[in-house]
Amino acid sequence: MQDLDQFAVIITAAGRGTRLGGEPKQWRDLGGDSVLARSIAAFDGFSRIIVVLHPDDIARGVAELSGRVTLIAGGATRSDSVRAGLLALSGSGVRHVLIHDGARPLVSAAVIAGVVSALQAGAQAAAPALAVTDALWRGEDARVTGTQAREGLFRAQTPQGFALDAILAAHRAFPEGAADDVELALRAGIEVAITPGDEDNLKLTYGPDFDRARRILGDAMDIRLGNGFDVHAFAEGDHVVLCGVRLPHERGLAGHSDADVGMHALTDAIYGALAEGDIGRHFPPSDPQWRGADSAVFLRHAVALAGERGFRINNADVTLICEFPKIGPHARAMQDRLAEITGTDADRISVKATTSERLGFTGRGEGIACIATVTLLKD
Repeated sequence: MQDLDQFAVIITAAGRGTRLGGEPKQWRDLGGDSVLARSIAAFDGFSRIIVVLHPDDIARGVAELSGRVTLIAGGATRSDSVRAGLLALSGSGVRHVLIHDGARPLVSAAVIAGVVSALQAGAQAAAPALAVTDALWRGEDARVTGTQAREGLFRAQTPQGFALDAILAAHRAFPEGAADDVELALRAGIEVAITPGDEDNLKLTYGPDFDRARRILGDAMDIRLGNGFDVHAFAEGDHVVLCGVRLPHERGLAGHSDADVGMHALTDAIYGALAEGDIGRHFPPSDPQWRGADSAVFLRHAVALAGERGFRINNADVTLICEFPKIGPHARAMQDRLAEITGTDADRISVKATTSERLGFTGRGEGIACIATVTLLKD
């Protein structure tokens, strides 16, 4: 998009969202940001953005949005609010204005660019829309009373773009307002070009709309991958603890805690995904309180830390490397134990084993190594 200095954006956010109840929808959280903040961010690159708020929300707007946009108080209807924004731009040198619903936080750059390009090409007005593809019915009292042809019908979206002088004149000529600004433009005899819309550019109106928006944002969810590696040498003893399961064995494993090499590797994988170092940072081996400790303490801490950051374990893969003891007969119990500690479904935890073909320290039977990989997701 070029020459945006002659464009301004008006974002309407003065409604109360009564159909949802509770906090007005434009202020609700959506993936870590408010709906309104996401709507504003979609127009990065435009130097003039006016946000029209309910008078009761101006103080909140100053606190959360100050410096990024110009805030003005809206009116009793959407048309009143848009008119207030248009009047604020009158005489500013702006030639074109994009009017956008604050409750459409997922508008794409491509949709915005389509409207801008149409105006730059000479259109007096342009708006994105999607052709109606479903069959249409008329109904009353929860019964179908007739049908409606869908040919030539479109679902309107925003931003709707206009020559500033033309749409301001239309608002002045029809102060009673309309459902949207395209309707007012048509009343004033302004030709409106249809530009490509986007199915993801939904208007948040009901509760399920938020669920759908979160699923759409899931395409860009925060995904973290972590790897962990640990080694423990064999020592005197009569058992080993691997992935939280006690296995009788002719030797034990040396370590400050219970030397659970599997759980240590998985714990380090989680810390790594969070950029939080390793077990030693959080549970120093120099601290005597961790001598002989159950490694479940470490793993639970890592999982809790991930949860505080908004992450959950999507899946984990643990590979024990040893010649003995045999892991296969105990793998399922290990899988269940790790699932229990992490609060993850067992079918998302893999525990398996391999040998090093008699090579290296594990091949010589000097100890056990483990590699673990974990994926963390922030919904």
